[in-house]
Amino acid sequence: MKTYLGITTFTFSIFINSAALAGAPKTAPPSEVMALYDIATAPSAKRIQADIQTLVDFGTRHTLSETKSDTRGIGAARRWIFAEFEKISKDCGNCLEVIYVSETISGEKRIPNPTEVVSVLAIQRGTRDPNRYVMMSGDIDSRVTDPLNSRSDSPGANDNASGMAGVLEAARVLTKQKYAGSIIYAGLSGEEQGLFGGKIVAKHALANGWDIKAVLNNDMISNISGIDGVTDNTVARVFSEGTRDNETKAEARTRRFTGGEVDSPSRNLARYVKTMADQYITNLDVMMIYRLDRFARGGHHRPFNEVGIPAIRIMETHEHYDRQHQDLRTENGVTYGDTMSGVNAKYAAKLTALNALTMAGIAGAPPFPSNVEASGAVKASAVLKWDIPKKRAGANLMGYRVHWRLTTAPEWTHSRYVGKVSEYTFKNMVIDNYYFGVSSVAKDGSETPVVFPGAAGRF
Repeated sequence: MKTYLGITTFTFSIFINSAALAGAPKTAPPSEVMALYDIATAPSAKRIQADIQTLVDFGTRHTLSETKSDTRGIGAARRWIFAEFEKISKDCGNCLEVIYVSETISGEKRIPNPTEVVSVLAIQRGTRDPNRYVMMSGDIDSRVTDPLNSRSDSPGANDNASGMAGVLEAARVLTKQKYAGSIIYAGLSGEEQGLFGGKIVAKHALANGWDIKAVLNNDMISNISGIDGVTDNTVARVFSEGTRDNETKAEARTRRFTGGEVDSPSRNLARYVKTMADQYITNLDVMMIYRLDRFARGGHHRPFNEVGIPAIRIMETHEHYDRQHQDLRTENGVTYGDTMSGVNAKYAAKLTALNALTMAGIAGAPPFPSNVEASGAVKASAVLKWDIPKKRAGANLMGYRVHWRLTTAPEWTHSRYVGKVSEYTFKNMVIDNYYFGVSSVAKDGSETPVVFPGAAGRF
């Protein structure tokens, strides 16, 4: 321990001295954004509870279920979500563009016959950089034990009416403000049948040139009592892939020699979420899970990762498997099924707040540092370079913060604001021993996630 502390103190003093020699900026942005404290307490557990109940009352939301009825099935559920987004938009002066994104799927194991998979998106356009997006998603659909059973009641209260209700509530909170970047509130369908909604929306985003910097997928955010016997409303899990799924062989070869195995944009997005929770939310710890998803399981963030869009999964910490994908029944004194009895709306509101302030932070920040590169092999000092954005998109840019950590550290441990420059030299810091990154900072203190150098970390 003494050795580690000694190393940390020593490198920090070197960095301060090098900054002084380089001419440190005379002013720095605020270290916290006061408006985010209000966002952290704004989501209403009462409204979330009511929205979950409404979704449960559709009986089933199975992707292959009824689409014509106004009271039962996936069709009624998605039309209600669309209408709710339109109500929210009316309250903010029509600040949302509400759309359906769909495609007909057939010939799949869980969608054997032609079925239109329809997702609902509400887009809040940014004022300065409208083609830069951050997205929060929840799932519309539900299922019971048999993934092809579209007729039986499938309440899907926690999985995943809770995530969908969180998306609606985040929209109610964030549409009260304007942001530099755009925000997408998404209800995705077809998750239980093979992640089809995410695949379709990701394809739509690429086809339309949307620059989505982050997807926050919320799948089960209201259960606090697990199959492991633990009841806890103070911890949330965030899953993130360590290495970009779509990197090329050439990029993988470069990464072998320069690092970045645990610094994909998704991983640094997860670190950002944890930082936001630590700063702005009381009584909530983020457990970062260094996996794409739960062991041998999947979620709707994965289709975005697969096409190069950074995405993570936010969810409860203690799952109860008797309440997931189960026919409603009681056997040997054990009750099965995903009903309202497993919902804790206050916990769902807390995780919704985590999403909302994360999106507000990213949407309020300047453009992410682009073309970040590091150099310094066989030299005494490491050099970090990046590009400064065009004037309109970067109108709220105050400058940049550089970050560094030991290669074994799971999170960024040191940072320094360096001003509106396009490169920085870490004097007398050998590049072999540290990982480096850079973030953009707005005039009000809003900041992007850290961008790791090279293709491995590029957002």
